[in-house]
Amino acid sequence: MRKTRILITMGCCLFAVSALSQAQSVQKAGLWESTSTMSFGGSQMPQMPQMPPGMQMPPGGGMGGPRTTQVCVTQAMIDKYGAPFSKPQRGDCTVSNISLKVDGMTANISCTGQVTATGTVEATFPAPGTAETKVHLTGTMQMGPNTRPVDITMQQKSVYKGPDCGSVQPMQMPADK
Repeated sequence: MRKTRILITMGCCLFAVSALSQAQSVQKAGLWESTSTMSFGGSQMPQMPQMPPGMQMPPGGGMGGPRTTQVCVTQAMIDKYGAPFSKPQRGDCTVSNISLKVDGMTANISCTGQVTATGTVEATFPAPGTAETKVHLTGTMQMGPNTRPVDITMQQKSVYKGPDCGSVQPMQMPADK
């Protein structure tokens, strides 16, 4: 009877370790293509900040339209976040309370600077080589001499393209709190 309990306990431990290692190896470092959309809550839409290099505006793309970019994701980013995760382009943002799960991750995000806001990050990994991320921030945005309240949601779908990033530079990871 005692041996049975020990074997069951060991089996459960091995299963847990296997599930954790599988979760951490679902995604791979290398070139990813990410398509993101941004939406702004409230009646006033702020002017879109300057787009980073490599980002392409779709034909006839307006505010909040999909934007596609290729990003180089390092193994350190996969180990920490499980998949591609890009911080907002404006402001100094930190990430805290990171929780990796078998099928995704959650975290808190806090930004200062042009956008002063706090919010959440939620990512799911529906299959190896795919990730869906949602970042939601509320706070204020500096617009000239004035500040305005903002409610920003960014949704991103990413697909793994291969291990070689070519000329695409690695993504910069957000700072930890």
